[in-house]
Amino acid sequence: MAARQPISLLKAKDNIAETWPDEPARFTDKHVDDFLLWSVKKNSSDVTIQTDRPAYNEIYGTLYPGTFRPLDAADMNVFLARIYGPEALARLASGHDLDVSYEIRPDRYTRIRFRVNITAILSRGRDSAQITMRVLPSEPPRMADLNIEQDIINAWHPRQGVVIVTGPTGSGKSTLLCAGIRMLLEDKHGCGKVVCYEAPIEYVYDAVKSPRSLLSQSEIPRHLPTFADGVRNALRRKPEIILVGEARDKETISAVIEAAQTGHTVYTTTHTNGVASTVARMVSAFDPNERSERAYALMESIRMIVTQTLVTKVGGGRLGVREWMRFTDDVREKLMDKDFKEWGPEIQRMLPFFGQSMAQSASGFFEEGLITRRTYIQLSNSSGAG
Repeated sequence: MAARQPISLLKAKDNIAETWPDEPARFTDKHVDDFLLWSVKKNSSDVTIQTDRPAYNEIYGTLYPGTFRPLDAADMNVFLARIYGPEALARLASGHDLDVSYEIRPDRYTRIRFRVNITAILSRGRDSAQITMRVLPSEPPRMADLNIEQDIINAWHPRQGVVIVTGPTGSGKSTLLCAGIRMLLEDKHGCGKVVCYEAPIEYVYDAVKSPRSLLSQSEIPRHLPTFADGVRNALRRKPEIILVGEARDKETISAVIEAAQTGHTVYTTTHTNGVASTVARMVSAFDPNERSERAYALMESIRMIVTQTLVTKVGGGRLGVREWMRFTDDVREKLMDKDFKEWGPEIQRMLPFFGQSMAQSASGFFEEGLITRRTYIQLSNSSGAG
């Protein structure tokens, strides 16, 4: 039987330039961070590590192998233990995927962060895992970096009430929220005490100068079990601003409403498409016998809803297209004079006067030549009354 060739010789022979030059014959704990740092230097936006396959880096939208050889179960156990902890396999076996953040500090001044999802999969007839690691920017973007419309910026900081950012998975909701929080922190007058509850923590604000503001971040479920627990915790800490990563169950939505009604400004997200459907979806989270009361309490609290989706831009890259509506005193009063079941069509009618529809936004981008006609038509048909 021929002797096994060193990996370095095999690489030279096959000329696989994309793979890690320091790849070991067997991964150990000390190799994990080194491999991830190399991936970041290669401009990888996402690192995917999966049993029985090489590790892959997504670079400018294309997958490239990051290791020469497929990773076996022993390699995966090393990655899982390093990134999540020794209980990772047990948690996966219980039928749950795992959402966490991971951080590398190559030196005292540098932090490299990843948003991580770990999901159980079947590979070659055995239970296995896939780790997906999104490389996060070192600091939150600014609103200007995201080309956020001035009307949204102007309405971003109500004295109290709820601002809701919505959109499908991967639409940049968290990025928009963090850009908005950065804008508040950088205000020359400050924004007071800010408490954030996220799952996981994606962006950190170490590089943001905010001498008149104080921000803290807690991760769900690492620091507190649920978002609803987070909001209840916030009410004991006397903040001015509360960020709730996601409001999709009735306990969290009720807690958000309570926080807004007690004088706080609350920012949160939901997985909905369109302003009107956001209200309908949040109301439908409650039991039928309590929907009416909760609907009017929610409407009293809402100050703005922003729906965002990311689409392919002509010439490459991605573009954020947004629908939004400001819920002024007049808007809320008119809606609360109606049965909550009639709100959907009424919000659609009011949308162009107090904000902008997805179709209007798409039309502007299409006229500028930034999106294709097909994308324009898709976006124009995407907003509904819920």
